[in-house]
Amino acid sequence: MAAISALVKEKVELLPHKPGVYQFFNSAGEIIYVGKAKDLRKRVSSYFNKVNYDSAKLRVLVSKISDMHHIVVETESDALLLENNLIKTIQPRYNVLLKDDKTYPWICVKHEYFPRVFSTRRYTNDGSSYFGPFTSVTVVRTLLELIRQLYPIRTCSLNLDPTIIAAGKYKACLEYQIGNCLAPCEGLQLQAEYDDNIKGVIAILKGNLSVVSDFLKDKMEDASNQFKFEVAQFYKEKLDILNRYQSKTLIVNASIKNVDVFSIKEIGKLCFVNYLKIINGSLLQSYTIEVKKGLDEPEDEVLGTAIVEIRNRVQSNAHEILVSHMPDFTIEGVKYSVPERGDRKKLLDLSLRNCYSFAQEKLLKEEKKNPAERTNRILTRIQKDFATAELPVHIECFDNSNLQGTNPVSSCVVFKNGVPSKRDYRHFIVKTVEGANDFATMQEVVYRRYSRLVDQGESLPQLIVIDGGKGQLSAAYLSLVELGIQHKVQIVGIAKRLEEIFFPGDTVPLYLDKNSESLKVIQHIRNEAHRFGITHHRKRRSKSSLVSELTSIAGVGDKTLEVVFKHFKSMSRIKSATVDELTPLVGKSRAERIFNHFRASAKSNSDDKF
Repeated sequence: MAAISALVKEKVELLPHKPGVYQFFNSAGEIIYVGKAKDLRKRVSSYFNKVNYDSAKLRVLVSKISDMHHIVVETESDALLLENNLIKTIQPRYNVLLKDDKTYPWICVKHEYFPRVFSTRRYTNDGSSYFGPFTSVTVVRTLLELIRQLYPIRTCSLNLDPTIIAAGKYKACLEYQIGNCLAPCEGLQLQAEYDDNIKGVIAILKGNLSVVSDFLKDKMEDASNQFKFEVAQFYKEKLDILNRYQSKTLIVNASIKNVDVFSIKEIGKLCFVNYLKIINGSLLQSYTIEVKKGLDEPEDEVLGTAIVEIRNRVQSNAHEILVSHMPDFTIEGVKYSVPERGDRKKLLDLSLRNCYSFAQEKLLKEEKKNPAERTNRILTRIQKDFATAELPVHIECFDNSNLQGTNPVSSCVVFKNGVPSKRDYRHFIVKTVEGANDFATMQEVVYRRYSRLVDQGESLPQLIVIDGGKGQLSAAYLSLVELGIQHKVQIVGIAKRLEEIFFPGDTVPLYLDKNSESLKVIQHIRNEAHRFGITHHRKRRSKSSLVSELTSIAGVGDKTLEVVFKHFKSMSRIKSATVDELTPLVGKSRAERIFNHFRASAKSNSDDKF
């Protein structure tokens, strides 16, 4: 049991079995942690009733607790909101913190007479309405352009107080002359009319395009019924603009009226939460934020904290939330669900993809600053996926190549720290196997490779990859057993068709996510082994065919072959050589035989064409 001061022990024993928020203080009187609880007594007591802690950070936190305060609330939802506000205000060292990226733009409807509508990167509590944040500046510009095409909204920053307008201190500017503004500064547009336009703007920003569409249709039909066809055409053009914009938005299902979607993704030490806003089946907003963990909190706890904070930021009032993990706390009046099929599942998958994409971008930026960190992360992932005893800084892969049993060769490629180490690549000419016997070939080359490393006292790889399924893997594993090193290295096979990963003795393969970085490294080394083996096999096959053709000429032996190849370098040049060019190298008699052989062969090929 953790050490606990008499003061804290007394306070813990007096805690009620009610929802609330608790605060831990260190010896300096600083708040080091704020937490929420459905049952204060049970939750706080759990910190001090453990012998072993889930993380070192939690053990350190408990050791620093010198005092504790608590606040009782009515509901779980109240506890969640209060905890969120306290964390934002105090920012305790050991709490989850959502990193605030202030570079995201918002669209502001200013709290003033004749409100302006503009984009801003500064969110202030001045009574204005803010919509966003938006991850794409292009989306913001598109929305603002749509609004200006539909409604004549002022762009100036004048103080349009009614008394100042009545005093006649302003004159209409160029925006009025070109029809972009109706000059409220001169009193040519009434506040009520302007406010109707602002209601339409807010409807668009909230995703309620149907409200605006119905309004424009009514105006168009009224004008048409009164034979005001120019006015009707004006509203028709506005309606067409709105329809064109709506056609570009992602429509999932119009029956999904007002839904928030949240997903969480943890990659290495980083954690990310994505938010999607769905209105009337359309994706209106996407927002991803990085989360800094304080005590290695589980994903359900982190997600609950992030949901409250993000909903506050984007001013969401949706009563349905789709989540990738069920949060540890509920929000009053809000229904959580983890969809497993249908359009809601598609929305959740979209959120997860956004989350993963944002995480990858973030990791790439971080790893450009420190490449070693990326390497270590990928190798750690491989170690976990393939259950290696040590970090797999040294990986080797074997592949066999032959054509109908001829010229069988094997290749061994080596990766160190996740990248090819080409100077360590090796070719093996099969010695003991005749014909096309993939299993026996694999057993031979693996034995030869590692018997040499063992005899020379060189280090073994942490992971061996066999290009093939269970048969090739079993053959390779027999060689490791024969050498007595089967427990010193991990060996796996990868079958090409479905990218199945086999372990020795396992009948059921492992399937890794196709986006898994560890799978991509294994695929890379497998493809490199295949390329390296095929290249060598083609060279041997080509050389074999050339040698057999030359040695079939009477009087041409190995010595003559060596001299001719050393001079001409290629078979095509030998075939086109004249007697005079060949004579200094092999003598006139052999030169004539070689020349006549290829001339007869060329004539035969020419005749075959006809």
